Amino acid sequence: MTDKKNGITYADAGVDIDAGNALVDRIKPAAKRTNRSGVMSGLGGFGALFDLKAAGYDDPVLVAATDGVGTKLRIAIDTDHVEGVGIDLVAMCVNDLVCQGAEPLFFLDYFATGKLEMEQAAQVIEGIAEGCVRSGAALIGGETAEMPGMYDGGDFDLAGFAVGAMERGASLPDGVVAGDILLGLASDGVHSNGYSLVRKLVAVSGLGWDADCPWGAAGTLGAELLTPTRLYVRAALAAIRAGGVHGLAHITGGGLTENLPRVLPEGLGAQIDLGSWTLPGVFQWLGETGGMAEAEMLKTFNCGIGMILVVDAGAAEGLITLLEAGGESVTRLGEVVEGAGVDYSGALA
Repeated sequence: MTDKKNGITYADAGVDIDAGNALVDRIKPAAKRTNRSGVMSGLGGFGALFDLKAAGYDDPVLVAATDGVGTKLRIAIDTDHVEGVGIDLVAMCVNDLVCQGAEPLFFLDYFATGKLEMEQAAQVIEGIAEGCVRSGAALIGGETAEMPGMYDGGDFDLAGFAVGAMERGASLPDGVVAGDILLGLASDGVHSNGYSLVRKLVAVSGLGWDADCPWGAAGTLGAELLTPTRLYVRAALAAIRAGGVHGLAHITGGGLTENLPRVLPEGLGAQIDLGSWTLPGVFQWLGETGGMAEAEMLKTFNCGIGMILVVDAGAAEGLITLLEAGGESVTRLGEVVEGAGVDYSGALA
């Protein structure tokens, strides 16, 4: 075949290998920022190596998590503000890992698009690197897939894969009993769940993404709804290492109602005082716009509480002090009780 003229190329089919290589070169400095003990290789290999012994583990158990960003991406794409969704991607994975008691070690991403736009992709992956830096995980690999015909225009999708570790016997939840205290860590807004409903409610409101934020925040509606998911890893690990933490629940899809019971053993439930915190303005606006019932809000959105720690009653005050010193806003929500599920008193306000 060496005597044939160059005919149809891969680029003619819509896939630009050179652009992909250029993107790898562009993001190498961002990935390098995430280096930590245990990293054994840089970007570009067929696989990424990680040394658990060098990371400080004697008898480790690995914990893995995977997730995406969901239809929050639609807002990011439509407003051309994609820089924060990489942080969302990392947070949705590592916040789950820490609920098992694991320290996030490394992260890999999958970025799929119809036509690779260098600046767009670089902003997303640089956001992923920032999320990794904030959570102490190394960005050690990933995949960029250019798939013409699968995604229109500037559309893209993301998936993330995080691996963490803990010493054998340290997994959570463990030791949850009636009388344990529930400590809620404030969210930074809607995070990355419920955005199909969010987008529907915005459509009902008749507002555009560039409208002034209707609940009084300084930015536009679109910008406020793109606030990245809060990373709870460092605060949660500090609390676990201090002692007295029996379980953690990341409040994602399903809200408080569905996520908290996942860390409670059979025969135990939770009692939460809804009056113990103030419902943030974004949730007030969403609820009022949709005429949503309180029960629907509580099983759809985080309602201002992004992570719940189940802690020993005697350790609660010390852990509150520790968490607040680490920059978290902490609310004493209620306690673990005999029964099942989550019972609420008071009302969201």
